[in-house]
Amino acid sequence: MSDLHIEQPSEDAALRDWQHVHNVIIPAHTLSLAEVRDRAKRNHLEVAYLGDVLVGCSTVRPPAGDSLTATVIARTLPAHRGQGFGTELYTRGVNRARELGAKAIETVVLSSNEDGLRFAEQRGFVEIERYLLPGDTIPWIDLRLSSPWPAP
Repeated sequence: MSDLHIEQPSEDAALRDWQHVHNVIIPAHTLSLAEVRDRAKRNHLEVAYLGDVLVGCSTVRPPAGDSLTATVIARTLPAHRGQGFGTELYTRGVNRARELGAKAIETVVLSSNEDGLRFAEQRGFVEIERYLLPGDTIPWIDLRLSSPWPAP
């Protein structure tokens, strides 16, 4: 994985790359570039490249509420799964959440994303809620780490 590099997008080209990964993996909730720019103001976003090939992205929503719960989401494009890139994005996300003061970690997965659900469960996440957003037909699944800081 020596050619893997991960960066925080600041220019529109990298924000478009983040948008592309999100929209491929979450086709039920595509985002415009303006929405991605807005997310980049509220959350810590990263994009991952193998050489110059886009492989994935991540989001860390800062800790919130009395429980100081952060949300860590790692997404890897289907052609690049099973090579450790998701684990690298996830580990970086958890470390970022720790730096931001998180005491608990959650994630959210579209129920149709079986690979993403399996990835989360293999890392110790357990389902806490399943719901439909207005207008959606595919449920979202909120998951929480069953222990505070397991090894990736």
